[in-house]
Amino acid sequence: MILICDNVLRFLQDDVSRKSFEKACNLALRPTANAKAYLMSQQAPVEYANATPEVKAVFDDIKTTRGVPDVNNFWKFIAQHPPTLARTWDSVKDVMAPGALDPLIKELIYVAVSVTNNCGYCVASHTAAARRAGMTDEMFGELLAVVGMANETNRLAVGYRVPIDPAFELPAK
Repeated sequence: MILICDNVLRFLQDDVSRKSFEKACNLALRPTANAKAYLMSQQAPVEYANATPEVKAVFDDIKTTRGVPDVNNFWKFIAQHPPTLARTWDSVKDVMAPGALDPLIKELIYVAVSVTNNCGYCVASHTAAARRAGMTDEMFGELLAVVGMANETNRLAVGYRVPIDPAFELPAK
């Protein structure tokens, strides 16, 4: 078991995957009640062939709306709770639809928030979507520079408890 864990860890590229896998290995090597609970929390995806009619209807809408042959893992995993699947898809479809902000801008915002929230899955998914919407390598680099700078200056403002300048306040209605 130790050799398997060590060999797999060498091939995992991002820190989130490495940490999750390392935690699972450590728990598996030292079985406890916590280890059993952690490993049991790893759910299986709901595949189309095994889905309820309610889930299939949402999956079909996702595939039609996005023009894809299958839904990605995010939808397969949250399909374990059909009301959450339906609500989340309806919200995503509504929020990410073209509007005052074009689809590329929305995807860039999604990437920025996902980086800040440390969601490796969402970073990967929305970076791919942003690239399909026209994001270049230069745009991606600049986006990450802005995200990093915003996080740094936000923490400085919070740490120093910087009061908001009157010029930045919204005018009274």
